[in-house]
Amino acid sequence: MTIREWKAHILAGDRDEAFAARCGIAPERIPEQRARAVRCAELFAQKYDAEQLRAAEFFSVGGRSEISGNHTDHNHGRVIAASISLDVLAFASRRGDGVIRVQSEGFDEDVVPPSAADAPDPSKRFTSAAIIAGMERAFLDAGYAVGGFDAATTSNVLKGSGLSSSAAFEVMIGNILNHLYNDGRVPAERIARMAQFAENKYFGKPCGLMDQTACAVGGFITIDFADPEKPVIEKLPFDLSEAGYTLCITDTGGNHADLNEDYASVPAEMKSVAAALGVTVLRETTREAVLSEIGRLRAECGDRAVLRALHFFAENERVAAQVEALRAGDLDGFLCGVLASGSSSFRYLQNVYTTKNVREQGLSLALCLTERYLTERGCRAAWRVHGGGFAGTIQAFVPASEAAGYAAFMESVFGQGAVYTLRIRPEGAICLR
Repeated sequence: MTIREWKAHILAGDRDEAFAARCGIAPERIPEQRARAVRCAELFAQKYDAEQLRAAEFFSVGGRSEISGNHTDHNHGRVIAASISLDVLAFASRRGDGVIRVQSEGFDEDVVPPSAADAPDPSKRFTSAAIIAGMERAFLDAGYAVGGFDAATTSNVLKGSGLSSSAAFEVMIGNILNHLYNDGRVPAERIARMAQFAENKYFGKPCGLMDQTACAVGGFITIDFADPEKPVIEKLPFDLSEAGYTLCITDTGGNHADLNEDYASVPAEMKSVAAALGVTVLRETTREAVLSEIGRLRAECGDRAVLRALHFFAENERVAAQVEALRAGDLDGFLCGVLASGSSSFRYLQNVYTTKNVREQGLSLALCLTERYLTERGCRAAWRVHGGGFAGTIQAFVPASEAAGYAAFMESVFGQGAVYTLRIRPEGAICLR
């Protein structure tokens, strides 16, 4: 369809069913999704197609929420994650000269020539242009076709929200290349690995694979990283909305500046314990081995490192138990696991606030207020730190009937718009033909 036709179809509601069934958009938010899609089409027309007669495809990729397995993937552990109903939307159309041009709403245009994929450019590190070049390189290395395109994107997976806006963008570039040049044949899991490659080698960030996989695959998933070259990915048959729950993410507005050392200390300390036991990562040893050598490990690695190692083993077991609970439809077992993950993260992993600025403890306060609000109302609910921690966001699984009240209460403390009331997105990276 042309951009003009896309706008007419979207305004007529012809994609409403797909927005709900495939993207997880709540009925009351369909008009907002329609408006976002039309705005994206108009951005494409403004930048690349003034006559609005160019044929284009329409794409969507959701953000992600970590559900359990806090700081386990980098030591080859298990995780549960889910794709969410906030997404990146894009319209894209082929061009014949191999150049990729991407106009993201609110940002400068990226113009990436084919030669950019040849090798990482240090001057482009930490830019979206580096991601685009890295995705091209990954497709080429995997034997898939690439080519030029013009694309316009809009995203409500906001940067700094802890919902993986960068992973969603990476997967979106792969999604566009997949459908424009490979007839949609590239598996979602493969696109996720390509996105990790692009972020590691071209963008310059040593990320894991959880975020990209959740964005690409969709739904509730569990990933076992015992062999990080061949992670075992399973989609879990669980519908959060059908169970009567809403996922609420609260952004505490904490300062992320100068936290690199805090984030880096977690895998470094876990791996220091592993190294002291003669292995590379904690997945290659056991809790019993740590406990049998605990005196030596305290002296060599420090108490916090030992606590973080013990968190790893408990969290790995907890993920396995939560997966079984979700398979069995055991909501109570799943929610108990969420609470236990949050407790272990706070006490043993210690990633809820930074010791560099103990006056700022927004995550601690948000968890405290969440517990108070939900327990006072007798809710069967669960809450925990969300993602990497130290600042940013918490998550809560809240009965749908209580979600609006909970959001209003938390926003009275952390500001209007601080709470994202989300659904789980059934599908990952998709083309909305």
